Amino acid sequence: MERYARRYSGGRKFRVTLCLALVMAALALLVASTANSYAKTNKKVNIPFKYHAHPPKKFAFSAKSNQGFPLKPSQCVARAGLACYGPSQIRRAYDIPNSLRGKGQSIVIFDAYGSPSVKRDLNTFSKTFGLPKANLNIYYPQGKPKFNPRSSNQQGWAQEIALDTQWAHAIAPKATINLVIARNSSDMAFNYAQTWALGHNLGNVWSQSYGTPEASIKSVQENVQLRLSHDGYANAKGRDISVFASAGDGGASNYPYSRTKKANASYPASDPLVTAVGGTNLFASNRGDYQRETVWNDSKPALCPYGCRYGPFGATGGAPSKVFKKPSYQKGFQPTRYRTTSDVSYDASVYTSVLVYLSIPGLQKGFYFFGGTSSGAPQWAGIGALANQAAGKPVGFLNPTLYKLAKNRASYRHDFHDVTVGNNAFHGEGYSAKKGYDLPTGLGTPKASNLIKTLARK
Repeated sequence: MERYARRYSGGRKFRVTLCLALVMAALALLVASTANSYAKTNKKVNIPFKYHAHPPKKFAFSAKSNQGFPLKPSQCVARAGLACYGPSQIRRAYDIPNSLRGKGQSIVIFDAYGSPSVKRDLNTFSKTFGLPKANLNIYYPQGKPKFNPRSSNQQGWAQEIALDTQWAHAIAPKATINLVIARNSSDMAFNYAQTWALGHNLGNVWSQSYGTPEASIKSVQENVQLRLSHDGYANAKGRDISVFASAGDGGASNYPYSRTKKANASYPASDPLVTAVGGTNLFASNRGDYQRETVWNDSKPALCPYGCRYGPFGATGGAPSKVFKKPSYQKGFQPTRYRTTSDVSYDASVYTSVLVYLSIPGLQKGFYFFGGTSSGAPQWAGIGALANQAAGKPVGFLNPTLYKLAKNRASYRHDFHDVTVGNNAFHGEGYSAKKGYDLPTGLGTPKASNLIKTLARK
């Protein structure tokens, strides 16, 4: 169901439209007036910035292929040099409980520009893998943008939308997906979309598979737009909303979106009120039995899976923030005075890919090998929805609970896979994995059945 903030039908169309128009006007005035009040002290720091979403991928095969699709991961390795995981393998590897399906829960996914094929692609994905038809709502708070298939930027966002919706659905197939589309990729458009979602109570789990290097945000320490965004996450925390964001796909230096080779975190993952999701190489059997994981970094040939036939696609983010001081929940976990990402991690390599279906205009139709930390954010959001279902209430902001359980070694081993091999130096500085918390993979990847029980007791 598509819903436009400016246009509804029905017998009370005029009153509903007028009411919504007033709400939207009030939101716009609130955002603008708050920005102006922040900027009075120094107008030069009220500088907008843009988010990036372009998940790494490689074409797999046409939907009309007679290759016996879906293939087993080992068959994909033999034919293409990449593993290919479907929902059943990922669910088994991370022990997603079959007794919980997300019924009664809503996952809010934020993206930009939109996709003309999102419903069709999600339906094809669900049918192929035996998932129930998704309950998908699409909202355009500032009107529906016109999709330009020749724009690489809009193509990247459309591909992100497919990845986000299909894999949130794979983890929580009975949850409602509320896709909120910002009119463009600016921070102002996303601030508006998030304020709108808060005002309409769309759900208690948010997924954000995008970011921008802190090094590329002008006057980062005092940037008005960034402060407004942080205030939005404070409001989300007050509403018991769990927020997940991808830690980035360009290593600790955020290459190529950052012009520096020095480590810098990606925002909004670096916000201390957000759970930052880093990336791994996941090795699992054809059934999905968990074997091991390493830090996702394709620039390290000795660690890049299956010989790295196609060269580097990227590496997980994870670095200290230049903006946010160390939150109390991270005390004792790292030596810096600043907030560090990642908090947790998930499979992210194209070489250990998840499969996504695309029929976006201007792109070859079929299934693609997809990776990126933007694959992990919606799947962690799915886990958050399952935790809410198990608890019978929203579990809310997760970071304090996650770090608290990690202080107890037995609890930590019970709830997480500890990733200890690899580093995220990719065209610049980087950090190595180690026992316990580290910057590339945070606390590690979930043993979801156990972790959900822990979160439900929160």
